[in-house]
Amino acid sequence: MDQPYEQSKLQQAKERWEAERLDPALAKVSRPRMPSDVKQQRLYTPLDGDGRDYENDLGFPGQYPYTRGVQPSMYQGRLWTMRQYAGFGTPEETHERFEYLLNQGQGGLLVAYDLPTQLGFDSDDDRAKGEVGVVGVAVDSLADMETIFSGLPLEKASPSLTMNAAANVALAMYVAVAEKEGVPAERISGTTQNDILKEFIARGTQVFPPRDSLRLTVDVIEYCTANLPRWNAINICGYHVREAGSTLVQEVAFALANAITYIEACLERGMDVDAFAPRLAFNFSASANIFQEAAKFRATRRMWARLLQDRFGAKQAASLMFRTGAGSAGSTLTAQQPENNIVRVALQALSGILGGVQSFHSASFDEALAIPTEHSALVALRTQQVLAHESGAAEVIDPLGGSYYVEALTDQIEAEVNLYIAQIEADGGMLQAIEDGRAQAQIAEASFAQQQQIDAGEKVMVGVNQFQDDSDPKIELHRPNPEIVAAQIAKLQQLRRERDNGAVQAALVRLEDEARGDGNLMYPILEAVRAYATIGEICGVERKVFGEYQAASI
Repeated sequence: MDQPYEQSKLQQAKERWEAERLDPALAKVSRPRMPSDVKQQRLYTPLDGDGRDYENDLGFPGQYPYTRGVQPSMYQGRLWTMRQYAGFGTPEETHERFEYLLNQGQGGLLVAYDLPTQLGFDSDDDRAKGEVGVVGVAVDSLADMETIFSGLPLEKASPSLTMNAAANVALAMYVAVAEKEGVPAERISGTTQNDILKEFIARGTQVFPPRDSLRLTVDVIEYCTANLPRWNAINICGYHVREAGSTLVQEVAFALANAITYIEACLERGMDVDAFAPRLAFNFSASANIFQEAAKFRATRRMWARLLQDRFGAKQAASLMFRTGAGSAGSTLTAQQPENNIVRVALQALSGILGGVQSFHSASFDEALAIPTEHSALVALRTQQVLAHESGAAEVIDPLGGSYYVEALTDQIEAEVNLYIAQIEADGGMLQAIEDGRAQAQIAEASFAQQQQIDAGEKVMVGVNQFQDDSDPKIELHRPNPEIVAAQIAKLQQLRRERDNGAVQAALVRLEDEARGDGNLMYPILEAVRAYATIGEICGVERKVFGEYQAASI
């Protein structure tokens, strides 16, 4: 197909087919095309790969530009890590759920914190009322983290700590737990989400102003680079951008633009790109649109390799590897006919697997209604296990590679994302876009447009705007224990009475001094955590120094 004559013959043949076959068929019966984030043709042929250089644009798995996977063997070597996003109520309840899931074959832990913890408030703070232990586990101090991970195989569990504004405190707590368990720093593995920029544009649990927040993020990256060689210091999230209503292209563009901002901040700190880039990780959404999602992961791997090599001069192969987890697109799960979500989650997991992700979080079918029950969490885990061992999806490396459709989509997504990033940078970069409110506005516009499509019935949501069923499904839901708040507060107050409050105050004073300077705050925070200072006390010092973020009016 690289000969102009053959291409010309195929083009002519395609045009004849369209005129003689396709157009008449569509004139008789033609269903409306579903709205799509990426413009698509009705048919793809070798013409859509014209000019592609196999080695430079695709290559082999484990080889630059990593389009076909970051490891030579991919799932032939080992399967992706299967995670469940879990955490609720008290540390004791969350410990029990983690223990259960690990015993059922889960490969890694994904810790969900409640909103007060994410925002750096203690459970007895007035601003925490009504939210303690609701959407995640309440963690006030090192004592709570010790309870969560007590007796769990820390060297194998590889937890992902889903914290951003207070990511430094969460990491310090886990490091202190590992110390007490006797796990050497060089063997501690896991991930801190620590992606504060996407909080400003998509999720909303930011606390401090953007530039101070960026300093704290880089502190974590710098600390991990120096002390925790197996820890992923940041998990840059397209996931929450997509969950906020962005398009697929915006998801990738904003995530990579955020990553560029983090890299530049680390370089300004004097760090070597090859020292920290191998431990930068990502987390993306996976919808049920299998082919677009698989192409998205393939395109992003290629963009990341080129970005690190060509723009930032990375030399090590590990620096060029786009290592990503993915999760079920929770916003697509419905409260109506919730059993349909089992099918949606299976398709979402398959799209991530075919896209070559390193880990996957499968949502539970009841998550549109409540925190998952033990049963629904098990169904979600079993869904991944069936895909891994019964579907055949893991038996071939990059099974969609070579598809005219998927390869064309991969190229198209790369081109559109690069244009979007170029516009972000022409307008002053991500920090400026956040401070001006432009990034937030663009996601809001995309979300509104998508909702209009659903409301108009242009985008079909089974059970919501078509194929409705008014029957009331009998599904057992998780019910929060109303007594947990009093119990958590009682433990917190007892901790304050029994700890060495002199050591706590000394650590907090040191933290404030360092915060007013330019030192890395991970070190004084770790000292404060070891003294059992609470998250509210630590973040309170940071609030005193940095102030709180005030959103720009859009």
